[in-house]
Amino acid sequence: MRRSMKITGVIAAMMLTTASYAQAETLRILTWGSYAPDELIQKFEKENPDIKVEVTYSNNEEMIAKLRATGGAGFDLAQPSHDRIYAAQLEYDIYKPLDLSKIDTSVMEKSLLEGVKENTTIDGEVYAVPHQWGTSGLMKNKAMAPDVKSWGDLCDPKYKGKTSMRLKRTILLGTAFAMGENPFEAYSDLDKYQQILDKVAEKLIECKSNIKAYWKGGDDLSAMMLSGEIVASETWDSTAYKLYDQNKDIVFVPPETGALAWIDTFALPRKGKADDAAYKWINFVLKPENVSIMSASTGAIAAVKGGLDLLPADKKAAVNAAFTAADIDNLKFFANIPPGVEDMEGKTLEKIKAATGE
Repeated sequence: MRRSMKITGVIAAMMLTTASYAQAETLRILTWGSYAPDELIQKFEKENPDIKVEVTYSNNEEMIAKLRATGGAGFDLAQPSHDRIYAAQLEYDIYKPLDLSKIDTSVMEKSLLEGVKENTTIDGEVYAVPHQWGTSGLMKNKAMAPDVKSWGDLCDPKYKGKTSMRLKRTILLGTAFAMGENPFEAYSDLDKYQQILDKVAEKLIECKSNIKAYWKGGDDLSAMMLSGEIVASETWDSTAYKLYDQNKDIVFVPPETGALAWIDTFALPRKGKADDAAYKWINFVLKPENVSIMSASTGAIAAVKGGLDLLPADKKAAVNAAFTAADIDNLKFFANIPPGVEDMEGKTLEKIKAATGE
């Protein structure tokens, strides 16, 4: 009888374990490379044993494409940049409003929080809150290219065959600013914006002979800079910060017209099935001890109060080496992209790629 009771108890325990496993929720995150480091995933799953995290790495264009193709299904949390939400939501209806009562927004840097809310509010509903922020600008080896300070310097003949850039919208915008235009103001007049894009395309096609290679990811850019194949490039600041730790001559340079500033966000896909798990992840990665782990992985600054101080020491030193207070005041935050602009920019990039053989 006693043996029978023991067996029954073991079976019951197994059934409970199986039931618990079967009820485990999957949190499907669509995010940038390095935005879900294994250390944090393991820590989160240990604290939340009923949630399993699955990560798909992507970029802004792919995030929109994936969610557009499914009507907002397939993922429970996405991390588009702040300027890629408003128009995408109006055109494709791929997100759902946030319940801000479930997010500890008190830890967020107020200016960044309010800025993202303003940019992503539709019919009184907020569709995103900030996570990490940083800038796009220039990187140079100051021992080899001490005078690089403008987007246009990537095309300076003195550096022929020694510079690089990525053929994405950032270089279109940066080149426009360097040519004395304000592309963000032109968003309200798409005919004018097309004229700017045409001028930029002509400039970047002429610049082809200066380019050693067009980088596609941080790894190939880093390899070219560390080897000395190139002496300057358009870059994300986080890539430059990582290289600064290996070579103090490699520094991030805010362009004289202003570094382009982005804020990556948290947003809920419209047909996501694990909202509560998504809110748990958001609050989890905003905790100070987890911010430090995240920023060590991304190289970006968390959109929390004291985010700079939570950077690892080497990256904090790199930021201080790159930016003055005036540079911070001169930041150009990406403006909301109106419907139609991405198609215009895409066609311009294709024109440049065709002419450069990329």
